[in-house]
Amino acid sequence: MTLPEPSSTGTDPAPQILTDSDLGRARAAALDAAVGAYDIRGRIPDQLDEDILFALGWATARAMAEIHAATEVVIGHDMRPSSPGFARSFAAGVDASGSTAVLLGLCSTDQLYFASGIFDLPGAMITASHNPADYNGIKICGPSAAGVSLASGLSRVRELAVTAPQSDGRRVAEDAAAATRMRQQYVARIRELTHVDEVQGLTIVLDAGNGMAGRLLGEVFGADAGAASVPFDVIGLFTELDGTFPNHEANPLKPENLVDAARAVVDHGADLGLVFDGDADRCFFIDETGATMSASAVGALVAEREIARARALGDDRPTVIHNLITSRSVAETITASGGHALRSKVGHSGIKTLMRETGSVFACEHSAHFYFDEFFGADSGMLAACHLIAALAGSQAPASRLVADYDRFEQSGEINFTVSDPDAVLAAFAAHAGEFPDSTVDDLDGIGLQGSDWWVNLRKSNTEPLVRLNVEAADPAQVDALTRQVTDFVTARA
Repeated sequence: MTLPEPSSTGTDPAPQILTDSDLGRARAAALDAAVGAYDIRGRIPDQLDEDILFALGWATARAMAEIHAATEVVIGHDMRPSSPGFARSFAAGVDASGSTAVLLGLCSTDQLYFASGIFDLPGAMITASHNPADYNGIKICGPSAAGVSLASGLSRVRELAVTAPQSDGRRVAEDAAAATRMRQQYVARIRELTHVDEVQGLTIVLDAGNGMAGRLLGEVFGADAGAASVPFDVIGLFTELDGTFPNHEANPLKPENLVDAARAVVDHGADLGLVFDGDADRCFFIDETGATMSASAVGALVAEREIARARALGDDRPTVIHNLITSRSVAETITASGGHALRSKVGHSGIKTLMRETGSVFACEHSAHFYFDEFFGADSGMLAACHLIAALAGSQAPASRLVADYDRFEQSGEINFTVSDPDAVLAAFAAHAGEFPDSTVDDLDGIGLQGSDWWVNLRKSNTEPLVRLNVEAADPAQVDALTRQVTDFVTARA
C-alpha cells in the first residue's frame, strides 16, 4: 500500500512507500470501513487490497491460534476477478504467521464451511456474497464452521491486522487433494441427507447469476465430483463463472434478479426454479407459475423434514431456531411437527452459536439462510434446494401448492429508513408502544410488538445509519395500516 506525496502541479506524484506508522494508520482506516459485525466487506481497492488481505490472513491465523489453538486455516475463494489474488495474499499471511494455509481454490461459501467441518479447522472464504462487482470481502469461521463475530474473534482479527508485517512475497500452492476430498464428501453428504439422486421426472431451472452455483450445478447434479448424474432435468442459466455479473446481480433479494428464472420456469414448463446468490450459500425459489416462494414457507417445510428425521433418530422434541423476522407459520409448523421453536436475533454468527448451545437440528432466516446440524450448523443454499426438490418429488402437488399451507400470513417485506440516530428512533418507538393497543413489547432484536394476529419489528442495521421495519398480519389491509403507522412515526424522527 502506498500514499502519494501532495502535488501542487498538474503532474502525477511519485509514490512514497509507507513507513510502519503510516501503514498502520492506512490499514486501520481501511479496516474500520470494511470490518462489520459478522464479516469483512468493502470496496476494492479503496478499502480492500492485497496488502490488507495479507494482514488479515496473518491476523486471522494469530487470532485462531489464540482462541482455538489452531495451527491451520482452510481458505477458499469465489469467482470475482480480485478473489484469486486476494486468496493467495490471505494464504501468504497465514503462512507468514507460522500457521499452515490449506488453499482450496474456487468453491462456494457452503463448501468452505463444509471443509472447515470435515477438517475441523478455522476457515476463510474470500467473497462479497451478493454485493456488486466492485466489492469483495471475507467470511471467517472457527473450527468446524463455528460462527465468528466481533464478540467472538473478529475484533481481535481487526486489532492484530493493524500491526501485521508487510508481505515478503511468499507463495502458497493450492491443495488439490484437500479440495477434491472436500468436493466428493460435500456431494455425498447432500445426497445422503436428501436422496436427491433418487428423484425422477422433474425439470428444474437453476439461475447461478454467473456465481459459484454455476460450478455446483455440475458437482451436485452432474458428474463433476465423481458421482453419477441425477435422473432429472436441470436447465442452467448464467452458469459461466464471471464476477463482473454481465447478466444480472447475483442478489436474489432484489425482485428484478428473479425475473429470468421465473420466465424460464414458465417457458420450459419446469417444476421449480432455483436462484442463488454470488457465493451460493443462499437460494431463493420460484414455483411452477413463476411466482417467488416465501423463504419462511420454505424454512417451515424444511423444518418439518428435519424434525421428522431427528424424531426418527430418537429426539422426542428437536429444537429448531427461527429468527424473529420469519413468519409466524414457521413457529407454528415447528410446534405442530413435535419440535421446540426457539426465536433468535437476525444474523448467521449468533444463530450458529445458538445452534451449538441448544443442540438445534435446523435454523432458518427470513433472508433465505438455512442452517443444518448435519452440515456442522452452517448454512447451505444447495442443501436447502435439494430438500425442496426431494419434497416436491414426494408430493402429488405442484410447488405452489406444496408450500401453500406454510404461507398463511401477509408480510410487508423489509423496509429500510435512513435516520440520523437509529438508537434514538428505537428508544422513541419503545416509549410510544402504547399507540399500538393490545400488544406486548420485546427487545430481543430492536423493538418488537406482538398482537393477537400481527407483529411489528423495528431494528437497526449493524453497518449503516438505517432502521429496518418488518410487519406481518393476518390480512393485507392490516399489514398496510401497520406499515403506514410505523413509517409515519420513523420518518417524523429521521
